[in-house]
Amino acid sequence: MCGGTAVQTKGGRASRSLALKALVVTALLGSAFAFGRSLAPDRASVTTAATPPTAEALAPRAPTTGDDPTTAGSPESPVVDGSHSYDVRRVTGTSTVALTFDDGPDPRYTPQILRTLREFGVTATFCVVGRKAHAHPELIRAIVADGHTLCNHSWDHDIALGSRTPDQIRADLLRTGDAIHAAVPGVPIAYYRQPGGAWTYPIVSTARELGLIPLHWTVDPWDWQAPGADAIAASVLDHVGPGAIVLLHDSGGPRQGTVDALYQILPELTAWYYVAALPPGTT
Repeated sequence: MCGGTAVQTKGGRASRSLALKALVVTALLGSAFAFGRSLAPDRASVTTAATPPTAEALAPRAPTTGDDPTTAGSPESPVVDGSHSYDVRRVTGTSTVALTFDDGPDPRYTPQILRTLREFGVTATFCVVGRKAHAHPELIRAIVADGHTLCNHSWDHDIALGSRTPDQIRADLLRTGDAIHAAVPGVPIAYYRQPGGAWTYPIVSTARELGLIPLHWTVDPWDWQAPGADAIAASVLDHVGPGAIVLLHDSGGPRQGTVDALYQILPELTAWYYVAALPPGTT
């Protein structure tokens, strides 16, 4: 009996010793975890309304091919097409942020966007499709009347335009310019944006021959996929930086999400940066 009692006593001491060691290890691990959490940034505090994202923090979202606006001092950046290298404008060249609206004008969405921009005192750049400019000259006049800049976006949003001959490309761009000028004679058109960003050497060289600056973008929130106002606004505000050119759309599909997103984007953006249209040029 005594031998059995001694064995049980020793076993009890061993169990208590193991339990004590386990408690110590658990406490140490818990302290280490808490210390590590204290060093990690709070995700909610990375980007807030009170703290604008810096240029260093900017990272384009796939599949955008835009450049980091930390290069805002060099608005032209090279694109390689086969053996050719040429420049397209991807940033504003200053700390100014530029909003651009593609594929319009649209009788449903363009007037809403114009009203919203007017409400916030912001001008933008409208990359218009020639066929739609021809169909809605009153909207071209409304865009110009509000002080916005115009950009040629091809006659019918032809993503494959870069594969055409230079003569075909020139005819397309001139036809679009003529439709714009039929609505507002003599209005400057300083830029050309290739649908889909599908730049090729013939597109860039022809646009430049016509006095048009090839215009790309820095931030693409994929609003053309109609993900909803919250997603569009979050993407823009998370990725914008000094000198950014933001790609948005006022036509080409359901764009109410883009219209509604502006009410989230503009209060923040105008508090952080100067937001204005690209210079209209003299073309």
